[in-house]
Amino acid sequence: MISAEKDGRSVNYRADVTGFRSLLKFLSQDCCNGRPELCGDAFDLPSQIIAAEPTEKFMTPAFNVLFLCTQNSARSIIAEALLEKIGRGRFRAYSAGSNPAKEPVPEVIERLTALGHDVSHLHSKSWDEFKGPEAPRMDFVIALCDAPDGQFCPDLGAHFVTGVWPLPDPAQFTGSPTERTTLLNELYAMIRRRIEIFTSLPFDSLDRMAIKTRLDEIGDTTRVSP
Repeated sequence: MISAEKDGRSVNYRADVTGFRSLLKFLSQDCCNGRPELCGDAFDLPSQIIAAEPTEKFMTPAFNVLFLCTQNSARSIIAEALLEKIGRGRFRAYSAGSNPAKEPVPEVIERLTALGHDVSHLHSKSWDEFKGPEAPRMDFVIALCDAPDGQFCPDLGAHFVTGVWPLPDPAQFTGSPTERTTLLNELYAMIRRRIEIFTSLPFDSLDRMAIKTRLDEIGDTTRVSP
């Protein structure tokens, strides 16, 4: 009498109204020697159940994704902004760094603003903010550099899936303002492409190891082009 529907890492349960109605109909067929009217209102269904199939939509649980970088000033900031826009409520994006800067790179904020992103909440922060029982539980932790300062990710729990997407550091960009803007646009396109692939994965049909494999493939620069 209960139907189960897998949704991401959760399972939604609801009453199987159609099955319940069919069961009552079957039971009433032989009631009182073929005279169900003698059973009174025992098989009457409440109006809420007699109504058409339920149209209630269950809330889809969002995946929490943490993007890591050394200073949390450019790559991870761009990734956070992009996932918030592309994920459209199916994902909650966060970013942090092992040695966070005082603030994001101004050029990055300017480009994100020009590209239509809400930047009001974006700021550089330590990954220590995501430790402890009060921090949001992460489903995915993705590093955007090979290894932030050679450090290992802190203890953020034991259930998230990790990935590494090596990307060029904007701090190393040189040249004129126009050339730097071009490089930032290329970096933005790289991150956007990876996030588009990530958000389109069939999470409900993949196990943990399969998702990990897909994350590694997304980070493989020989597979994913800008």
